[in-house]
Amino acid sequence: MSLKTATGICKKMPAELSADGSVQYSLQLGDDAEISLNDKLNSQITIEFAGAIQCIHCGRKTKKSFSQGYCFPCMKKLAQCDQCIMSPERCHYDAGTCREPEWADKYCMTDHYVYLSNTTAAKVGLTRGSQIPTRWIDQGAEQALPIYRTATRQQAGFVEDALRQHIADKTNWRNMLKSSAAPINLETLRDELREMTQSALEEITERFGASNIIALDSEKVIDLTFPVSTYPTKITSFNLDKVPSAEGVLQGIKGQYLIFDTGVINLRKYTGYELTFTFSG
Repeated sequence: MSLKTATGICKKMPAELSADGSVQYSLQLGDDAEISLNDKLNSQITIEFAGAIQCIHCGRKTKKSFSQGYCFPCMKKLAQCDQCIMSPERCHYDAGTCREPEWADKYCMTDHYVYLSNTTAAKVGLTRGSQIPTRWIDQGAEQALPIYRTATRQQAGFVEDALRQHIADKTNWRNMLKSSAAPINLETLRDELREMTQSALEEITERFGASNIIALDSEKVIDLTFPVSTYPTKITSFNLDKVPSAEGVLQGIKGQYLIFDTGVINLRKYTGYELTFTFSG
């Protein structure tokens, strides 16, 4: 049995959606070439953490990672780590207090989409146009449907806020990792949600203008298929901060999780960690 080893600073797993709807994953450690993971399914993999953590923005060594890969100073100063990223309706760009206005011009003051997705249950979410379908892959969605396009992230946040009074806006990650999703008629759900939120959505449209809040009626549902051979019946998570190694047979990849026969690990949690992967087979 041959062994191959790769070491580097862990980054979020790159993923692409193929024409047939299958998700293709890679592992990226530092700036080295990406390693295909789909062909590692059913192989033995060992992950080891030696204790080194590096900020993914400035490269500073840090004892603890914040906001999925940043040192504390960067977490406090970067716009991408501000509270409005998680709560877009709290955007304070117009107040002149944005941490990085130039960054916001590029990433927040641009087209965003409000969508419905199915991750074993229906949910509402939002994402930048350039992050489709990456956002859906990262959350483990097996169906997705864009239902509104807005001119800014904040506007998408207000639309999402109106909709989430009637539908969840979080993914139950444990359920997502335990089974595939039963199909949902997202077009019907879209129409039902519009009826329930008509008044609130009309107020948002009047506030920002009809050209900035656009209802999408002709978008088609996107289906995604993840590389999973076996779903676990019980979810046990590896924690590299407590036990610096994880090992098992890779049985699936979904969202940003690796599913082993011995447990699951959210690789995005360890962005900025120096990890060593050993592949056998």
